[in-house]
Amino acid sequence: MKYKDGKPINLPDKKSKVVSTAILVLLCGLSFYLGGLYCSNSKDSIFTNTIQKAIMNSPKESSVAPLQIRPITFPECTIDTHDYTPCTDPKRWRKYGTYRLTLLERHCPPKNERKECLVPPPDGYKPPIRWPKSRDECWYRNVPYDWINKQKSNQHWLRKEGEKFLFPGGGTMFPNGVGEYVDLMRDLIPEMKDGTIRTAIDTGCGVASWGGDLLDRGVLTVSLAPRDNHEAQVQFALERGIPAILGVISTQRLPFPSNSFDMAHCSRCLIPWTEFGGIYLFEIHRILRPGGFWVLSGPPVNYERRWRGWNTTVEEQRSDYNKLQELLTSLCFKLYNKKEDIAVWQKSPDNKCYDNIGSDSYPPKCDDGLEPDSAWYTPLRSCVVVPDAKLKKSSLNKVSKWPQRLHVAPERISNVPSGSASMFSHDDSKWKKRVHHYKKLLPKLGTDQIRNVMDMNTEFGGFAAALIGDPVWVMNVVSSYATNTLPVVFDRGLIGTFQDWCEAFSTYPRTYDLLHMDGLFTAESHRCEMKYVMLEMDRILRPKGYAIIRESSYFVDAIATMAEGMRWQCRQENTEYDIETEKILICQKKLWYASSSSS
Repeated sequence: MKYKDGKPINLPDKKSKVVSTAILVLLCGLSFYLGGLYCSNSKDSIFTNTIQKAIMNSPKESSVAPLQIRPITFPECTIDTHDYTPCTDPKRWRKYGTYRLTLLERHCPPKNERKECLVPPPDGYKPPIRWPKSRDECWYRNVPYDWINKQKSNQHWLRKEGEKFLFPGGGTMFPNGVGEYVDLMRDLIPEMKDGTIRTAIDTGCGVASWGGDLLDRGVLTVSLAPRDNHEAQVQFALERGIPAILGVISTQRLPFPSNSFDMAHCSRCLIPWTEFGGIYLFEIHRILRPGGFWVLSGPPVNYERRWRGWNTTVEEQRSDYNKLQELLTSLCFKLYNKKEDIAVWQKSPDNKCYDNIGSDSYPPKCDDGLEPDSAWYTPLRSCVVVPDAKLKKSSLNKVSKWPQRLHVAPERISNVPSGSASMFSHDDSKWKKRVHHYKKLLPKLGTDQIRNVMDMNTEFGGFAAALIGDPVWVMNVVSSYATNTLPVVFDRGLIGTFQDWCEAFSTYPRTYDLLHMDGLFTAESHRCEMKYVMLEMDRILRPKGYAIIRESSYFVDAIATMAEGMRWQCRQENTEYDIETEKILICQKKLWYASSSSS
């Protein structure tokens, strides 16, 4: 724990180790020497010569000299890269198989194929329309794709009028409007009305109208869709100011811990739930909280009336529905409610049902060999992840209702090394002070100028919790190499994902207004080259967007040098505690256009 009662103390936290100055300097020299040997063949080897910092015993003590790097100016990428998503790049799909759509999963380029350039905006790009108006309209030139407009015009997903796209709130299963659709769903699931259900995931989200509608109803939704022929649907969602991420249920687990979401939704998302032994539904079961709800609208629900429009026979649809019901029963789901095109199943709130799964049953229970929360390039398995029987207060009917759950220490904090309610409370208090200080440094934080926010290396979601009263949503990111604290984030009613910052994030360019990091380079610079992390930040940050970079004094000058090479404007500020070993950079990305652009 780094601070107590607002003052620095000498205990190590997750980002630092207390060592003597002499040993630290020796390690610095050794790190630079070995880094030079390792990267001697690279003209930019200076970027790899970074070390992990040490916070000194007292702010008055001397610290290590700041990291120095050569000034560099990053070139522009070509104009055709304006929608570049490195780890889901359609230009590389032919290298991967079509079986179970593995080509749509994350396949990041090797180091020798990484782009070391700045991704330009499309010609005519404008600063986004601000929330809440953005939910209903966006600039056409910011997301210049007509495919969905042409293919889905009869379903009212969106329509183009002049320089804008308008979003009427339609969808494949709700062409008359998402509001009416959600009203029916709330009648079927009263828990959506009283704060019981707070977090949701929408698989195959379209342009995220369902998640957008739920924001005003107190439900925070991660809208999930692959980069596929439904061009840029995730980019549309983020342009609108609605939480979304690129992803697909294929051969790998989704990047979320087990037992996290209160509700999962599929509105004719075309996922073949009963194929491949039902393995896709196993993943929904894993990430859904005990007592959570799975909602399906579309085939084979309401097959008695709808089968003629699905280019099939009533017998085939009846068979599909029976297979689905049988599979859900084997996973300890019960049919909760059903009306018209919507069916709702509820996951067992306790472990009694799982006791009936024998060794010869299908699907079997997962053994203890794979961590239930392991979810970064972790293969899907044909087995049932049984919730931890020792956790008595993590089921949907036991966890505190929203908004009380935001500040209640979750039961799963006990799974964090040295985790406790007092640690959680201290973290909550610490981030309230920090965010208060941030708003002094960046007055636009808390206004409609900042909507989409990412905390690049959160611990318990304290930064997001301190912003809960502002017109923002926060994607809380936990490093796949750090202590797993993401279950705590979800348990308090926030959303997030695992990520390795040595790779690109699963989003389109220009999708976040604010990026926040707290000691990310301190924690990850021994694994990840700083320039690639900075270039990724530039890719996903909107023009005129901001970055709040809280770092060891050792890294601040180097970060500022690289930021200048990316056409950012930065200024250095003191922390709220005004200590010399840690500083804050407030940076803003400029709006610029490709040299070949007509703008």
